[in-house]
Amino acid sequence: MTGAARIVLVSGSTRDGSTNTALLRTMRARAPQGVTAELYGGLVDLPAFVPGGDEQRDHPAVAALREQLAQADAVVFCTPEYAGTLPGSLKNLLDLTVGTGELNSKPVAWVTVAHPGRGDGAQATLATVLGYVDADVIASACVRLPVSRDSVGPDGMVTDPVVVDGIAEVFGQILGHLAARRD
Repeated sequence: MTGAARIVLVSGSTRDGSTNTALLRTMRARAPQGVTAELYGGLVDLPAFVPGGDEQRDHPAVAALREQLAQADAVVFCTPEYAGTLPGSLKNLLDLTVGTGELNSKPVAWVTVAHPGRGDGAQATLATVLGYVDADVIASACVRLPVSRDSVGPDGMVTDPVVVDGIAEVFGQILGHLAARRD
């Protein structure tokens, strides 16, 4: 791929010590040359979605979210599962983009850090919502990279070499997809 790529990393977790956020921190630190990986940090600042709520359009946190997503070449989500689906805070973020187009045709992927047998409801809901907003899901970059708490170092980054190799593969799939779109 020629040229730089800007990838926004969105964690669906608001918990300190989240393995989801640890994976995305590790992705940011291991971004290949020419890739800017930005960790979105405004999830807790977003107001609750109100259909037709014009006041949300001018909310600084919503404007910053929409701008960051609009400027991205791709978006990677990593989210826990709560009560069999997406956490409300991440669903709220996604709802704030419905109808405004930031994710329309945007290449997206997700990485699941849950161990097999867990997290499937969140993945299914995320796929449904991203399909609804017409995101360009990069299926080959949607992977499960289980992260245990003990594989997160004191710096908040994942140390498991299998996960680190998986991150490199995710970047490769995204960059390959972006290059194909440009051709």
